[in-house]
Amino acid sequence: MKKIPLSKPFVNDEIRQAALRVIDSGSYILTKECEAFEEELATHIGTKHVVLCSNWTGGVFMLHRAMGLQPNDEVIVPSHTAFPSIEPLMHWGAKPVFIDIDETYCLDVDLVEAAITPRTVGILPVHLYGHPADLDRIFKIADKHKLWVIEDCAQAQGARYKEKSVGSMGIAGAFSFFPSKNLTVLADGGCISTNDDAIAEQIRMLRNHGRKSKFLHEFAGYNLRFNDIQAAIGRVALRNLDRLNDHRRKVAARYHERLAGVVRTPIEKPGAVAVYHMYVIQTDRRDDLAKHLQENGIVAGIHYPVANHQQPAVTNQYSNLPKLPKTEAAVDKILSLPIYGELPMEDVDLVCDAVAEFFGKR
Repeated sequence: MKKIPLSKPFVNDEIRQAALRVIDSGSYILTKECEAFEEELATHIGTKHVVLCSNWTGGVFMLHRAMGLQPNDEVIVPSHTAFPSIEPLMHWGAKPVFIDIDETYCLDVDLVEAAITPRTVGILPVHLYGHPADLDRIFKIADKHKLWVIEDCAQAQGARYKEKSVGSMGIAGAFSFFPSKNLTVLADGGCISTNDDAIAEQIRMLRNHGRKSKFLHEFAGYNLRFNDIQAAIGRVALRNLDRLNDHRRKVAARYHERLAGVVRTPIEKPGAVAVYHMYVIQTDRRDDLAKHLQENGIVAGIHYPVANHQQPAVTNQYSNLPKLPKTEAAVDKILSLPIYGELPMEDVDLVCDAVAEFFGKR
């Protein structure tokens, strides 16, 4: 039986040679490869600065400090996202204010203004599964109420909203290079994108023990640095990102075509160019379908089975948490099908055949 993985990182000979080149160079932490990767990422995203860091969570933790997030500040976020979206702000004592999702699984902008209180300082939209949130409306509300916007781009490297790259429009964007991401360095890693000189400089120092030079520390920082082996890998992967994302979109189009009328397939709104980090369907028979796929050698996933407003880390700390009917309904029905930048189309058809067979529609 052929095995079809849920995801698979992009690896080629150029990536292998890039890693070996750095190993032989003797320079491993925040040197030439990191500097070049930051410049190339900034060009691709369309921002003045990109600051590499050890992972998404650490990068956003430093970003919140650089922006002056305070205990009891409130940040509006969707509940339906990976827990790390809210983890850094919780470490600073701020409160996530959860709102429901729209039909794209991004935060429902119609609900944002009602969630704003005198303690609200910002909005953190998540471009979930690689689909951009409705940024025009989010920025309009943010401007009206003098709030900042940080874009969570962990699953959306290369996605576009009305011809602009995600991560280029808020005060900052945050990206992840985890092995399953559209752009990976085959390890943990991440970056912060911004046009703000002060924020970029602060994060550069924070990631490296609060210093600009080797022996002069201006404040106590952290060790959240990036390394040159992963930067060299990332530079090769970045040169292939648009091609791999184009293939993801072709895979998604095949799933759309073959699974229409069988399960609920994802929606792509006008003005959005999604990059399908995940291809997420919905069915009332989710668990049985996942078992059927597994029996046929196909790996499926659930992203995410427990909404953040129902996580113990949240319910044990906060009271008066909201009811979010769309989120709570979705988490019982969603299933992620295999998708990655080099997934063979014949494997896509095998997945579609297995799904159709389960529902008796093959």
